[in-house]
Amino acid sequence: MTAPILPGAEIGVLGGGQLGRMFTFAAARLGYRVAVLAPDDDTPAGQVSCREIRAPYEDLETVGRFARSVSVITFEFENVPEATTDAAAQYCPVRPAGSVLATTQDRIQEKAALRRLGIPLPKYAVIERDTDVAAAAVTFPGKSVLKTARWGYDGKGQRTVASGAGIAAAWKTLNSARAVVEEYVPFRGEISVVGVRGVDGAIALYEPVANRHANHILDVSIYPAPVSTSTRNAAHEIARAVLEGLQVIGVLCVEMFELQDGSLVVNEIAPRPHNSGHLTIDAHVCSQFEQQVRAVCGLPLGSTAAHARAAAMANLLGDVWSKGEPDWSAALATPGLQLHLYGKEGPQIGRKMGHMTVPGADSATAERVVLASREALASHGSPA
Repeated sequence: MTAPILPGAEIGVLGGGQLGRMFTFAAARLGYRVAVLAPDDDTPAGQVSCREIRAPYEDLETVGRFARSVSVITFEFENVPEATTDAAAQYCPVRPAGSVLATTQDRIQEKAALRRLGIPLPKYAVIERDTDVAAAAVTFPGKSVLKTARWGYDGKGQRTVASGAGIAAAWKTLNSARAVVEEYVPFRGEISVVGVRGVDGAIALYEPVANRHANHILDVSIYPAPVSTSTRNAAHEIARAVLEGLQVIGVLCVEMFELQDGSLVVNEIAPRPHNSGHLTIDAHVCSQFEQQVRAVCGLPLGSTAAHARAAAMANLLGDVWSKGEPDWSAALATPGLQLHLYGKEGPQIGRKMGHMTVPGADSATAERVVLASREALASHGSPA
């Protein structure tokens, strides 16, 4: 069995965003040092790490030196080139493996892998040339969603198409040689399951979380998701199958649509901690970020039990600053509220700047309180 990487070692992180920042906090609490490699400096993760190396991911020489200086490498940003993880893997373990990244970076590869695993998916077709567009228009005569094969997130690289006749024009606006078109799913709700798989194959799963989006960006996550026991069990079975099927070592989130009959189809997967799992920092015994540390270092996985009966997380986008500096006192006066700011400068509309989490006696109460607290920030901001 692989020997664990013990506290005191240095963990390398590819990517300098907020996920790396929260991972670094969790790693430091367990006694690890964290080094960050990213194409920018003064990043959210770099601000709190022991070392920050600024280099493009394509600088394989620097990547190799970085890998030789740490005990294990993980990532907080899945669009790291496969060549980068291959270069790093020559000198230390990369967890999850670069092959997992390569699969999830490309919607066509991801859907093919999930289909091989028997995971339920919306009906879809691949578009790589003009003839594929014509075939897709026949397959999807009604409403559909067109998505670029690569580089799409938070609604970027997506178009909703009213009918098959509009697929060709939508494809041209994406400027993408490869795309997928999916049937439009009239879902009841969106849920996600964050799971973790260790070096020894052990798996731990959090309870499903309900997600609400605004302008294609996650707005609010609510624990526990208001789903039936059968739907909850099905969501766990799907997450377990993906973790095992892709041989993930680390954290992975599976986003799903709940259909009107309670059945599920998978929307997409992310091989890293996920925005919808941020509430685990404050609401659960072991957060998704501590789980990532434990998994990539070969330690036993932590408990996924919750401290509170319910909790809700609301994202803070740059929009909150539109009236000036938010009144943080207004938020922090809310009993039980936990505020997380990511250290980013220059708030911009749609940019994730932080989040807040509140516990509640039930999920509806938690959601109401967290939304009211966020509203207080925006409405009481002092002039810039």
